[in-house]
Amino acid sequence: MRRKTIPRDISWLSFNGRVLQEAADPTVPLRERIRFLGIFSNNMDEFFRVRVATLKRMSEFSGNKSKANMHIEASPGKILNDIQDIVLEQGDTFDAIWGDIRREMEKEKIFLVSETELDANQQQFIQTYFEEEVRSNTIPLMIESIPAFPYIRDKSIYLGVVLSRKDNSMKRKYALIEIPSRVLGRFVQLPSPVLDEHHIILLEDIIRYNLRNIFAYFGYDTYESWVFKVTRDAEIDIDNDVSTTLIQKIEKGLKNRRKGKPVRFVYDKEMDKGLLEYITKRLNLSKKSGNLIPGGRIHNFRHFMDFPDVFPRKGQRKKPFTHPLLVKTPRVTDVVLEQDVMLHYPYHSFNPVIDMLREAAIDPNVTTIKITCYRLASNSKIINALINAVRNGKHVTVMLELRARFDEEANLEWKERLEDEGVKVLIGIPNVKVHAKICLIKKRINNFTIHYGFVSTGNINEKTARIYGDHCLLTSDRHIMADVNRIFNYLEKWKEGTAPLKACKTLIPCPTNLRRELVKMVVRETRLAREKKPAAITLKMNSISDEELIEKLYEAARAGVRIQLIVRGIYCLFSENSKFIIPIKAISIIDEYLEHARVFIFHNGGKEKTYISSADWMVRNLDHRVEATCPVLDETITQELKDILDIQLADNVKARWLDNDLENKYKRDSEEKVRSQIEIYNYLHQKAFGSNESNDRGEPAHTTATVAEV
Repeated sequence: MRRKTIPRDISWLSFNGRVLQEAADPTVPLRERIRFLGIFSNNMDEFFRVRVATLKRMSEFSGNKSKANMHIEASPGKILNDIQDIVLEQGDTFDAIWGDIRREMEKEKIFLVSETELDANQQQFIQTYFEEEVRSNTIPLMIESIPAFPYIRDKSIYLGVVLSRKDNSMKRKYALIEIPSRVLGRFVQLPSPVLDEHHIILLEDIIRYNLRNIFAYFGYDTYESWVFKVTRDAEIDIDNDVSTTLIQKIEKGLKNRRKGKPVRFVYDKEMDKGLLEYITKRLNLSKKSGNLIPGGRIHNFRHFMDFPDVFPRKGQRKKPFTHPLLVKTPRVTDVVLEQDVMLHYPYHSFNPVIDMLREAAIDPNVTTIKITCYRLASNSKIINALINAVRNGKHVTVMLELRARFDEEANLEWKERLEDEGVKVLIGIPNVKVHAKICLIKKRINNFTIHYGFVSTGNINEKTARIYGDHCLLTSDRHIMADVNRIFNYLEKWKEGTAPLKACKTLIPCPTNLRRELVKMVVRETRLAREKKPAAITLKMNSISDEELIEKLYEAARAGVRIQLIVRGIYCLFSENSKFIIPIKAISIIDEYLEHARVFIFHNGGKEKTYISSADWMVRNLDHRVEATCPVLDETITQELKDILDIQLADNVKARWLDNDLENKYKRDSEEKVRSQIEIYNYLHQKAFGSNESNDRGEPAHTTATVAEV
């Protein structure tokens, strides 16, 4: 029987293939092509840590489909086999792209050299560098002499070393060296023999050059080495022990994560067969398990996101600009109390969000600030503003989601700091993550309490706001803010049930209301189409995999609803079907910025409904997270959102068709090129300043699209 949906993990690999396409694109500046290779590698690491690890556990426990796996309509074993084939194919493509980039780098007089390609001056340089910087951070392990095999850290790279003598007078020995890139970084710039050339060497190659020095004690004369890395299961199992707190469970889970079961062993395909067999046997890995993935000489390409900036072509990236409504006002709050303001990141500056919180922190009439935080910047100005508010006598409540994947440790540290300052910290709800991006500020004026704040599609994070495409509505609308208040009432008193969420009249929260409301809105469009009336749905999101909603979209397409989708990552629909009266038009845009916003537009019989949301159309968002979907009520803002989506739907430079085979074919439907991220910048800049910016935006920014976001 034909599947009704595309397996989500296969779809995700297709998304990462689009990232790889950016690395292959010769029109992308060279430095950014290298960064896209780093992003691809980082994504793949986390894919194995999360999704492949989950599938392996499911396969071990069930061997067949389980209720938890119904959405992929295939056994975990079958999906794992398909993943293995795609990963190997993408690995070959990756190697070919890297080869092309290396050749382009050499044309730019940038050389990534190995330990065998050094002149005398460079040899002396790395000997000195090794003695002064590397030796003290390097611990060689003679693994055959250690009863227990050493712990191989996830996210680290290792040199596997074979020591031997040319005359075979001594038995070969094996050793391991962890590359101390966490401490020293991965790249070292060398003195160049020619003035305008740049020579760069990897840290592992400096260690390779000095192997004779490291192992001189043993009396060997031949040293061979190969890089490998291990990817481990990153799942944090939260046990049901009622005697431990959530914090204790997360701390225990983080410790266990560091020793998670290996799910992937990536190695230099030239590695000595005896060494490979020895290491994999000690790690309980085998070829049959599909855990072993041969590759090239270099691994952990995620470090290449930070490749040294030695490229002659420098970026001319346009800076975010202040929203026009906020340009001439000394106080953001005064504007927001008068009218709604929609910030579109990264084109608009994130500063108004920080400014609004700073103003609230010192405003004598503000009594309360409540905010949700999922992923924060490392030196968060948001946190600084909240601490300042507490010191000024405000009641501050922060909902800090401790289970934000890969941000658990950072959020535990934020919790401690906030509580030390007197902030009330909420740490989550059992079995439900808090993913909504909302803020509530209470202000007393003339014995009246007014509410204002924001609802956002993206994290409250000034760093990612420079590279993630998101929308943030600053508002004092009493209906919206009343529902934001209800959501916080639920977060503070979740043990009393979900009544506050169900009572929301304007916002549509998860996990109680959104699934039902989305079904109703899609069904309404379907009914209108069947009645031969105009019907249309336009959706933008990160991922869509929920089977119930996908089936409703199929029904709508069969009825003749015009459906347009912009989906960056996971895409599980079959867009093409002979029974669809109007084919589903679906695209994915991978470009300078990471498209992170969620926008839902329903024609609604001519009375259009437009929403922004923190929720994707996935089971986890709709049923297992607290999310907020907000109607856009201001007509000017609604039109602005529609214009932005129209520009993206017209993209024929960075858009790919999402067809049934997910072949990632570029959308080339017009001779006039439309690169949406450039055109959106120009559109918003012209609205702000009445002038259009040049299309030449220079080098793209560093965009990190992780599994955690997807």
